[in-house]
Amino acid sequence: MRIVVCVKHVPDIQSARSIGPDGRVVRDGGDGTINELDENALEAALVLAEQVRDGGGDAEVVALTMGPADAQDAVRRGLQLGADTAVHVLDDAAAGSDVFGTATVLAAAVRHLAATAPVDVVLTGMAGLDGLTSLVPAALADLLDLPQLTLADEVTLADGVVTIRRELDRTTEVLRAPLPVLVSVTDRANEPRYPHFKGIMAARKKPVAELTLADLGVDPATVGAAGARTAVLDAAPRPPRAERVLISDEGDAGLRLAAYLVDHRLV
Repeated sequence: MRIVVCVKHVPDIQSARSIGPDGRVVRDGGDGTINELDENALEAALVLAEQVRDGGGDAEVVALTMGPADAQDAVRRGLQLGADTAVHVLDDAAAGSDVFGTATVLAAAVRHLAATAPVDVVLTGMAGLDGLTSLVPAALADLLDLPQLTLADEVTLADGVVTIRRELDRTTEVLRAPLPVLVSVTDRANEPRYPHFKGIMAARKKPVAELTLADLGVDPATVGAAGARTAVLDAAPRPPRAERVLISDEGDAGLRLAAYLVDHRLV
């Protein structure tokens, strides 16, 4: 079994983030990290691979990313956690890709990998914490012509069929699809493991395959800023927090709080 996990290098969610004059998220602050939700995807892939190996089969987990040179840190993290191989699509022409451009490049990379050995599962996190569109998994599944099982809170595999469970507002859904399939997972799907020292040291020695758009047969005019179908027209910093209102409880705090909520149309 071959599992490709798409991972992304994003600005640290705890850092001060901003959008530059070009309408893109500023990514050169030196505080980037792997998208946290992609660690859940990696964990799901590693568990599936372990199940296959325990049953006597072969399994490979491939960490795949696209982005500038710093993005290699994301797949390095994947290797530390237990991924077998890593692929980095590195091409200046891909900079500024929107959802559609990103999906186009990732789909081409998956097809490139599938040319050497079949890809059975493509796994992603449910969203990137920089853009939070949650659209790449569906766009990627469409381009790869794969059934998509999205927002999975639980992923299992048996007899060539992937089953997921997902919790919606008022119901629980159980969905199934035969391999090959694309699955996106939520942060409730698992608890990502921590890399151990041996894994960290081994990851430093593993090569990361670099691919360009030319290697993938992708026309630069269709991706990156040149091919983007969406654009940021305006952005402004979040306004500073207004002066807080503190209410001391003298027996009527509940009534005063309720009045405040009503007056500000918060209920």
